Amino acid sequence: MRSIPTRPPLSIACCLLIMPELPEVETIASRLRDGRGGEPSLLGKTIVRAKVGWARTVAEPSAAVFRKRIIGQSVEAVGRRAKFIVITLSEDTLIIHLRMSGDILLAQAQRPVGRFNRLALWFNDGWQLAFDDARKFGRAWLVRDPQSVLAGLGPEPLEPALTPARFHARLAARRRRLKPLLLDQTFLAGVGNIYADESLHLARLHPLTASDAVTPEQAAALLRAIRKVLRDGIRRNGASIDWVYRGGGYQHEFRAYGRTDEPCPNCGTPIRRITVGQRGTHFCPACQALS
Repeated sequence: MRSIPTRPPLSIACCLLIMPELPEVETIASRLRDGRGGEPSLLGKTIVRAKVGWARTVAEPSAAVFRKRIIGQSVEAVGRRAKFIVITLSEDTLIIHLRMSGDILLAQAQRPVGRFNRLALWFNDGWQLAFDDARKFGRAWLVRDPQSVLAGLGPEPLEPALTPARFHARLAARRRRLKPLLLDQTFLAGVGNIYADESLHLARLHPLTASDAVTPEQAAALLRAIRKVLRDGIRRNGASIDWVYRGGGYQHEFRAYGRTDEPCPNCGTPIRRITVGQRGTHFCPACQALS
C-alpha cells in the first residue's frame, strides 16, 4: 500500500460514561456514509488490510477468520439499526456496537490510531477506520445475515409503521414501568437513558407509570415526544456530556436529564433524580405526577 502522510485522527464518536443512543449512532453512521468536515465517505472503498488488537472485540467469527474474510470486501452501504452501526459489504455485513466506551476514528495512517485500538481496517485509498475502546465492552460482528445479530430488536421509534395504536397495544401488553420498558431494546430500538427521560418529561408521564395503565391519548403523546426528542437529537448531532461524545449539541436542550434540583422548564419545580432499574432517572414531580 502506498505511503500516506500521517494526519491526526478525526474522532467521530465517543462515550465513556453513557452509551450512545439512537441520535448519536445515527450521526456516526451518516458521517461514515456521507463524509463530513474533512472525513471521507466509506462508500465504494475496499478493505485491503485488517488488524484485531483484542480478539474478544470480534464477537463473530474468530479474529483470525475475521481478518482473512474481510480483506477485499468493498463498502456498499452504511446505516443504523437501534444502537448498532451496520456496514453492508460486498459479501458480508459488519456490525459494530460501541457499548460504553467505543470510539470510531478515521485517519490516514499506516499504524493503528487511538490509545486503545481494538480493531483497525485500512482501505485502498490509505484511510483507516479504527475502533478505539478503553473498557473493551464494544463488539463487532462480521456475518452473512445481519438478522443473526439484529433479529431480537423491537421496532424503530421513527418508522411510520409504529402507529399510536400499535404503540399503545405494545405498552398495554407489557405491564411494566415506563422507564425500564423504554430502555428495553426488544420493546423499542435505540432509546436509552437520556432520551427516555426527555421523552417522559415532554409527555408529562411519570417514569414509574405502569405501561398497561397508559391511555391511548397518553400513548400517542409519548410516541410524539419520543419522535420529537430523537429528531431534535439527530438535528443537533446527538448530546455531548462533558468530553463524552464530543460532536453533539443536544445537551443544551435538555429539559430533565442531568438537571437535578434545577427548575423544570414548564413549572419551575426542581427536577428530581431517582434510581429506576439501576439507572439514574430525572423527572419533574409536579408535571409528571404519579397517578
